[in-house]
Amino acid sequence: MFMRFLRHSLTGLFLLSLTLGLLSYAGYAIFTAVQERLASEPDVPERRERVFAVNLVTAVEETITPVLTAFGEIESRRTLEIRSKWGGTLVELTDDFVEGGQVEAGQLLARVDPADAQSGLDRAASDLLDARDEAREAERGLVLAQDELTAAEDQAALRERAYQRQLDLEERGVGTAAAVENAELAAAQARQAVLGSRQALAQAEARVDQAATRLARAEIAQAEAQRRLNDTRISAGFAGTLSDVTVVQGGLVAANEQLAKLVDGNKLEVAFRVSTPQYLRLLNEEGMLTRAHVTVRFDVFGVDLEAKGVISRDSAVVGEGQTGRLIFARLTGATGMKPGDFVTVSIEEPPLDNVIRLPASALGPDGKVLALIGEDRLEALEVRLMRRQGDDILVRGAALDGREIVSQRSPLLGAGIKVRPLRSEAHNALNTNDMLELSEDRRARLVAFIEGNTDMSEPVKTRLLGQLAEPRVPARMVKRLENRMGG
Repeated sequence: MFMRFLRHSLTGLFLLSLTLGLLSYAGYAIFTAVQERLASEPDVPERRERVFAVNLVTAVEETITPVLTAFGEIESRRTLEIRSKWGGTLVELTDDFVEGGQVEAGQLLARVDPADAQSGLDRAASDLLDARDEAREAERGLVLAQDELTAAEDQAALRERAYQRQLDLEERGVGTAAAVENAELAAAQARQAVLGSRQALAQAEARVDQAATRLARAEIAQAEAQRRLNDTRISAGFAGTLSDVTVVQGGLVAANEQLAKLVDGNKLEVAFRVSTPQYLRLLNEEGMLTRAHVTVRFDVFGVDLEAKGVISRDSAVVGEGQTGRLIFARLTGATGMKPGDFVTVSIEEPPLDNVIRLPASALGPDGKVLALIGEDRLEALEVRLMRRQGDDILVRGAALDGREIVSQRSPLLGAGIKVRPLRSEAHNALNTNDMLELSEDRRARLVAFIEGNTDMSEPVKTRLLGQLAEPRVPARMVKRLENRMGG
């Protein structure tokens, strides 16, 4: 028992000594570490400058023709309101007198009942016959009055010679005073007869004038009656298309009532409004509106109907509640466009020399751009904004030609910042003339979308499917169709 107790005591003593040794070693290790930490200098990590990746474009000065974009409406330069001059019943209506009917110049469109107008013309013709008879009778009366005056003058001449002969006989003492007096009285009576004949001639001439006036009035009345009869026939003033047709055959129309509108679809123009600063850029040195060329585009489910034109005039007044200026441009080759279409108008402005085209994102709010300098750092350059062209800008700046410009500004970039240049040769903009080669799956999706679209007309579907059947397809059309598809 004693030996067992001794063995257990020695074992416990050994374990206690070992524990105290380990605790002493641990304390010493901690103390040594703390002393080394306090005695050593702090280890500060080396700081590195942050470098930003930027896209760069090369600034190149060139002569660029800016394009001003506006929105306008197609109008017809010739629009005629077809109205009836006289009231009555429409007894005749051509088959083309319908909405969208195509008519030719001078074609009979409608006819108002001509019975009253025909009766008026007949009465005017009868009055004209009476006036002509009266004129002929007045002419005959004038001839007779002239003959009577001639006879009276001859008789007065004979009486005067007889009177002179009696005076001569009296002077020679062979005549009597009574005979002289009788001859003188006869001569006076003859002169009085001449005066009566002249008065009758004047009355005959006045009757001729009155007959001529009555004849002229009768002719005028007949012409008016004929014109009224002609006005019962409603004809097309020019070749065009009918719209707003509101009448049918047998209907009763009032005087000056509008029956339809005649629109000339071959003489189209576009009316568009621009701001006052944009309008000033379209004026020449004399202050006159330039005959600038315009391009009109009408988007029809991915297919652009395009027409060319030239600016012809601008509005005389601004218009109540309007701003800017209203400009008109005549169009040529506007196939497929109709009055009322809302279109996009591109106007060519006068060319600008020594300008640089940059992405719009390259210009900062301070009117400066960032250019690359040595050691891949940036500097800010002052530029003058000339035009905005969609996603691009046209600028001018001193010593800017040939410099590499940051194409996309961000709040983190500024003068002196170190960058990692990423150079590209284009702005990654979609050109309207780009053509794409579609994969079979992509082409099939587009074809299925077009065939299943109920909003497209059959002619539009035919044109789109015809273009998709080609090996190369316009990129703009593909983009618009995919936008509508949601892809």
